[in-house]
Amino acid sequence: MMISTLALSATGCAKTKEAKAPYRPTMPTEMEASEIYVEKIDGLSEDFIRGMDVSSILSEEAAGVKYYDADGKEQDVFRILADSGVNYARIRVWNDPFDKDGNGYGGGNCDAKSAAKLGARAAEYGMKTCVDFHYSDFWADPAKQMVPKAWADMNLEKKKEALTAYTGESLKTIYESGTDIGMVQIGNEINYGLAGESDFDNELELLDAASKAVRAFAKEHSLDIQIVVHFTEVDNASATKERAARLKDAGIDYDIFGISYYTYWHGTYENMIQTLRDIEDTYRVKTCIMETSYLYTGADADGSANSISEADALPNYPATVQGQANNLRDVMAAAQSAHALGVFYWEGCWIGAFSDYQSNKDSYEKYGCGWASSYAGAYDPKDAGAYYGGCSWDNQALFDAEGKKLPSLDVFRFVYHGAKGGALEVLAVPDLEIEIAKGSSWEAPQKVDAVYNDTSISEQAEVTWNQEELNAVDRNRAGVYTVSGKAAGYEMKMTVRVLSENLLVNGNFDDADASMWQVTSQNGENPTDIQTKESDAHSGENAFHWWSASAMNYEMYQDVTIDADGVYSANAFIQGGDVGDDAVIYLFVQVTSPDKTVTEYKSDAVRLNGWVNWQNPVIGEIQATAGSKIRVGMHVECAANGWGTMDDFELVQ
Repeated sequence: MMISTLALSATGCAKTKEAKAPYRPTMPTEMEASEIYVEKIDGLSEDFIRGMDVSSILSEEAAGVKYYDADGKEQDVFRILADSGVNYARIRVWNDPFDKDGNGYGGGNCDAKSAAKLGARAAEYGMKTCVDFHYSDFWADPAKQMVPKAWADMNLEKKKEALTAYTGESLKTIYESGTDIGMVQIGNEINYGLAGESDFDNELELLDAASKAVRAFAKEHSLDIQIVVHFTEVDNASATKERAARLKDAGIDYDIFGISYYTYWHGTYENMIQTLRDIEDTYRVKTCIMETSYLYTGADADGSANSISEADALPNYPATVQGQANNLRDVMAAAQSAHALGVFYWEGCWIGAFSDYQSNKDSYEKYGCGWASSYAGAYDPKDAGAYYGGCSWDNQALFDAEGKKLPSLDVFRFVYHGAKGGALEVLAVPDLEIEIAKGSSWEAPQKVDAVYNDTSISEQAEVTWNQEELNAVDRNRAGVYTVSGKAAGYEMKMTVRVLSENLLVNGNFDDADASMWQVTSQNGENPTDIQTKESDAHSGENAFHWWSASAMNYEMYQDVTIDADGVYSANAFIQGGDVGDDAVIYLFVQVTSPDKTVTEYKSDAVRLNGWVNWQNPVIGEIQATAGSKIRVGMHVECAANGWGTMDDFELVQ
């Protein structure tokens, strides 16, 4: 395999110099020995995109970060990437990521000028570039699509004119540096907005303007540029396909339907593959995974907390270099099965400049190499202004904390022929979760699943359990028991849940009929629905979902009548955010006895702190007599645009 050559035009200021032939890395022609095992992907096209988002590199280098190859030799990071099989760069572009005094917001301070420098370096090493316009002055993602400062007072028509001019001017700057522009992404994860517009019809008009600007630039310079429209949350297949349908209905001219796909967030490979195939077949567009990544360690290297911790690692992909390599390889294989053009790894070069927090903090402010500097607070006060700091992604980089290339980076070069990873060995022994009915017979397993470096999983690791903890598991008493164990040299734990019968019907909302759940709202509006979206559910695929553009004050609940005296307990799971500082959220139980005496119980106040940060309010010691009606529900009183899901309600004796 040879990296495709770069065709340089004679036009443009940077093109007046004699064109220099791009670097051509030597790629494997057969299976090679390696520190990692890589399974070959049969039938992978030589044109398959093996991309890397390189947006932060200039700020990293300015802060003193150096990059080293596998032998510990310092090299240009773009050469390391090329030698590792990377053939495409992705570079984000913000309109004006600086305050009025010229201080950078951070995150690489990525504007068109920095993109031009990065794109030119990528071209020297044979890489095409995807220009990733955010149409914002700072981060754009599903949670926020902020309008650029210069466009803040514009109506939609004026904003379209400004976007058109800005797109053309930025592409000119980037192209004239020598960048080989192969793709242009018109917006970043635009599920819920673009350039400050949250109405999807307005968003479509901006996309139309952006697309026409790219087409005009490509025609003027005789370039073949593919246009990408980029969404995320592919785990919600129906919503993803609906967005593709609306692009078609609006007549948006684009080539590639792009998605973000992080395996710890976005559902199964099977769902992703089928969704992309359906979009390709129905709308006759190409598809591509524009972002993915995975952790190689749970450790933090720069003194700033990581977005993804070891607790988020999937059982078959432990937080190791081999686990990271296996994940990347499998995402690429899934992309091929989906007929996608390829995969871009997100910010695989983004590491901390120093090992101590204070030194890193200074570099974040001066060079913009953290996710946000304090200067971003004026533009983005709620997020960057409150939480500015370092790199939360360093444990998902493809370089270690000292800048040395990790063996997992070589997945890009090994997927065509595979790599021998040495002796077969256990990478991890996942923890166990077991549920048994109260009073049932049960014995602890003698062997457990082990994950091997060749990606296989086998139930052949003998396990030794802590006998005292094992003896404490009472099969006749409902509760949660934890038993520690050791298998194949790895510490692990087994969680045993002894379950009483759940007296609530459809407590996990997985049945289509949810009529047993009632909603009463103080303002008469019902902000709830049953949502099918696995990533937002605590278990299964469905969850009780709520959101409104107005302030909310409602209760959802279910009534059951019990047939035995006893002590009962109730619990549920809830996650969400943007509820406001004055939100009042709690689990409640109301017991109405046969003589109409009413006793009320409330859990501690629930504080919601973000997506899938599940809270588990519990109410115990509920005294009730036979024939009593027990109402179990959740009270939610919160600000406009608060959101969340609830799942797995239980009432047990």
